[in-house]
Amino acid sequence: MSPDYLLFAQHGWADNNQHMVALAQQLATDATRIIAPSLNYAMTWLRMAPLVEEVEQIATKAVETYPDAPLRIVGHSMGGLIWLEVLTRHPDWWPKVEFLVLVASPVGGADLGRIIDPLQVGVGIAADLGQDRRAMASAIAERVNTLVIAGNLDGGSDGTITLESAKVPHAQFVDMEGLSHATMRDHPWVIETIRQFWQGKSFSEPLTQHPVIEQLRAIPGMTDAHLRDLPQSEPFLTLEDDSVIRVWRHPLGIDHVFVTTSSGACLYAGYVGWLHRTELWHTLTHLKETVAHPQTSDGQEIDAPCGLDGS
Repeated sequence: MSPDYLLFAQHGWADNNQHMVALAQQLATDATRIIAPSLNYAMTWLRMAPLVEEVEQIATKAVETYPDAPLRIVGHSMGGLIWLEVLTRHPDWWPKVEFLVLVASPVGGADLGRIIDPLQVGVGIAADLGQDRRAMASAIAERVNTLVIAGNLDGGSDGTITLESAKVPHAQFVDMEGLSHATMRDHPWVIETIRQFWQGKSFSEPLTQHPVIEQLRAIPGMTDAHLRDLPQSEPFLTLEDDSVIRVWRHPLGIDHVFVTTSSGACLYAGYVGWLHRTELWHTLTHLKETVAHPQTSDGQEIDAPCGLDGS
């Protein structure tokens, strides 16, 4: 007898499947086939490719065994990244996927991973966690009903990854204030939100791609940043849609860039290290010359704040 659906629930880095099994059991019906692999704990500290291959093999066997069963996928943290890789390898599965839920997954790249491996030379799992997978996630979310759930413990992160790194264009987004990264694996709020999403509830408009933000994200070395530094930033230029690019340099010389609405709500936060400062300021200068609002509200052109000219 074919199950009503296959429920894939994948744990992440430095973890086992205990919490994801508990989550899946709360979501499943009596006719659901739960597939929640427990990956080798030590291997989760090394590289992601073998983990992707293992999950792919398990998933392929399940899909071939139950070819008519739809798929529902929930991935926590690196588990979500693993499934992005698997689905990118299998676009033929996309029509089968009823729902994809990414819980606390650093799709844009974990800043901790980039701190450990800033040159992306391959320092263990850090190189994989620091990779930006937003393009592949966006392509999937454009075709697959996708929900992103992110914790907000301190006004900008879940204590492990930033809110910004979890966002995916074309996906719905839920910000869960007060939840930490690990807590989200099987928290009742997360379980109920997934259940409601599966029942058709809409939590937000699908996230859209802002062309200027995409240009900033494309800068080499750009890493999604925490929102706590936004109040220290200064306006650099106003865009044609009245959103504002703001900049701030950390005392250690780390350049931050923010995009906010005209009312001050943050649309994007990122930073680059010393190695990529030139690329950041080249892009900012180009934007100022090409897409800036001609004037501010008081009729004065916006100049670079003192000391933040990229030098």
